[in-house]
Amino acid sequence: MRKYFITGLLILVPLAITLWVLNAIISTMDQSLLLLPAQWRPEAVVGFHIPGLGTILTLLIIFVTGLLTQNFIGNYVVSVWEALLNRIPIVNSIYSSVKQVSDTLFSSSGNAFRKAVLVRYPHQGSWTIAFLTGVPGGDVANHLQGEYVSVYVPTTPNPTSGFFLMMPKEDTIELDMSVDAALKYIVSMGVVAPEHLPVKKDDEVLQ
Repeated sequence: MRKYFITGLLILVPLAITLWVLNAIISTMDQSLLLLPAQWRPEAVVGFHIPGLGTILTLLIIFVTGLLTQNFIGNYVVSVWEALLNRIPIVNSIYSSVKQVSDTLFSSSGNAFRKAVLVRYPHQGSWTIAFLTGVPGGDVANHLQGEYVSVYVPTTPNPTSGFFLMMPKEDTIELDMSVDAALKYIVSMGVVAPEHLPVKKDDEVLQ
């Protein structure tokens, strides 16, 4: 009986968590319906709530925003809007920081989270997977001798939190592993190993 119970858990728990995450995402995106006048909302038009309609509206707003900003007028409006936000104290620092991060993460030309690397953390006797995010800049680079890289070390099982580290490039090992595979490996706490495991030569084994 215990075997059947565990088998049932292995099937239902991932399904339940997936449905819970999807429900949370859809419920959050459905809040965009609040942007519509009360008389235009589904409750007023058809008499009941339609789940997912706000998600469609949110995706449509994102698509239209991207479409409109791909021309001269749209770029001008965005420039004026950003210039206005940059003149507002506190708001300018928050907006500029968030924009730099989002540009790095979502831009097709960005380099963030493009490589998975192996680093020694939290001490010399252990290893963990990190993601290469760039190189140190600003005055920080003036105080570092040699070639350094910036890495993000995610926590398990929640990779959205973690640690930002700057370390010598020679102390990192680039992995023959996609970012998606590395994330799955981290979230599963090492249970779900990558399918592609390249064979290492004797001289490539970790020292």
